[in-house]
Amino acid sequence: MEIRNIAIIAHVDHGKTTLTDAILRQTGAFQEGMSMDTNALEKERGITIYSKNASVYYQGMKINLVDTPGHADFGSEVERVLRSIDSVVLVVDAQEGPMPQTRFVLKKSLELGLKPIVVLNKIDKQAANPELAKEQVYELFLDLGANDDQLNFTTLYAVGREGVAKYNVEDESKDLSPLLDTIVKEVPLASGKEDMQLRAQPFNLAYDNFLGRLAVARIYEGVLKTGGTVYIKHKDKETYTGKITKLFTFNGLAREEIGEAFAGDIVMIAGIPDIYIGDTICASSDQETLPAILIDEPTIALNFLVNDSPFAGREGKFVTSRQLRERLEKELEVNVGLHIDFSDQDKFKVYGRGELHIAILLENMRREGYELQVSQPHVIIKEVDGMKMEPFEEITIDVPTEFQGVVIEKLSQRGARLLDVKHDSATVRMLLKGPTRGILGYRGQFIVDTRGDGIFASRVVGFEPYAGEISKRQVGSMASMATGKALGYSLFNLQERGVLYVGPGTQVYEGMVVGNTSKGIEMAVNPTKGKHLTNMRAAGSDENIILAPPRALTIEDGLEIMADDEYLEVTPQNVRLRKQYLTKLDRAKARRHVSSP
Repeated sequence: MEIRNIAIIAHVDHGKTTLTDAILRQTGAFQEGMSMDTNALEKERGITIYSKNASVYYQGMKINLVDTPGHADFGSEVERVLRSIDSVVLVVDAQEGPMPQTRFVLKKSLELGLKPIVVLNKIDKQAANPELAKEQVYELFLDLGANDDQLNFTTLYAVGREGVAKYNVEDESKDLSPLLDTIVKEVPLASGKEDMQLRAQPFNLAYDNFLGRLAVARIYEGVLKTGGTVYIKHKDKETYTGKITKLFTFNGLAREEIGEAFAGDIVMIAGIPDIYIGDTICASSDQETLPAILIDEPTIALNFLVNDSPFAGREGKFVTSRQLRERLEKELEVNVGLHIDFSDQDKFKVYGRGELHIAILLENMRREGYELQVSQPHVIIKEVDGMKMEPFEEITIDVPTEFQGVVIEKLSQRGARLLDVKHDSATVRMLLKGPTRGILGYRGQFIVDTRGDGIFASRVVGFEPYAGEISKRQVGSMASMATGKALGYSLFNLQERGVLYVGPGTQVYEGMVVGNTSKGIEMAVNPTKGKHLTNMRAAGSDENIILAPPRALTIEDGLEIMADDEYLEVTPQNVRLRKQYLTKLDRAKARRHVSSP
């Protein structure tokens, strides 16, 4: 059977998964209401977090589809996937045009010699401008050094939500046949090397409680059989043998057990517990290895610790250091963008690709019943040839013109510099570049500054010379000096000082951060203090207390706003900020200890 392998790539929220779902529905791979975003967090957030495989049958041939994440924090997954396929469908929003992740995934595709098929999606949007978007995509191809063949890309127009694709905007179309026909016509044939010796390469990992580690691999040459003995090779590791205990192919979204698979197919392999991304699976020990797959290095680091707050152990099922270690070791089985240092018994140093990368891990852990606390994230600073280097990011911002000034001012304070500005009627698109260190914690402020009307996107562009000191934190913390129940009377007096994180009736403890102070000073406050009662009571005086709704902390919020001397406490039901030293006296001692020579 003829096989074609493609990946669907796009910036976050440009309609990539919706388009993939429509392809699967049209080809009968699954019913209405199903989606490639099967994970609960993906459904809630409306973004793809994990790369997934599926396959469809069209005109008697098999098309393997790989849906990829659109957020920059999961960019390492995209890079691995691109190595395993033969073409990409680049989805671009017809209104927004190319965005940072569009540039990232397209650059990787072009470098690998792939010729993309461009789909301008969401052409039904009121502000859509397909022709301008097409021109911007062409300019992007030129900027990224595309060759003549790649510049001669096919452009299609689509409304992914309705499952419609067209060769021209004005064409009549009822389904995605134009896109599927283009894939059949333009994507190179993957199969046809079955008579050669076996060579396959994993590009993703999965885990099964019964089968252990699973490898998602592309078979480049030969035939892979269940029960067969294979050699696993890597240029930096010793060659060893393994046995394929089970072999799966993809049928729609479901995995289907098979006895053998042929060159060109994408399969899931069980039975090799130490298999890793980029290894070469071959039939004999003297075969040449396939080119290695490089994994993007982490950019931020933070500590994971056992929760030792006064409320520790009230909600979680897994609260010990041993349980935390086991869970993180299990995460390393599949989360290849994560690095963890287990050398310290009291805390585990976790290295990740970004705040969202870490936040997704913490959210999954709390839902599984884990209780823990984490320190403030810091960017990874490294030394190259005696020079201090730190990660930098390219930032693309779309905002109404009225907010242009405040955004540039705030980002320039954080070390970013303006590269380009493009005006389009009432909105402006700005391209900036700055250190990751300055961008950490800015997204929440950006939403406030633009009143929710701005679009902020960034991507890591590599390590560059250290940018010097950056002043970021404009607010201080209100730390509770008492344990008990927060009362409306006390909160009413405190809300004038800043933003509160707790409401009346919330249980608080000494050292817990209950809000921030707008003037940037640290305050010890008593949110449990009630109104002093006297015999003289004014009628209706208690009804005059009007409280602003508290800011409910999420994990992402906490990672952004926490100070260096604080922990983020994550439990199955609550996210709290707390001081590392709970009492005011202990905090004063710690400050003296740090400041003393």
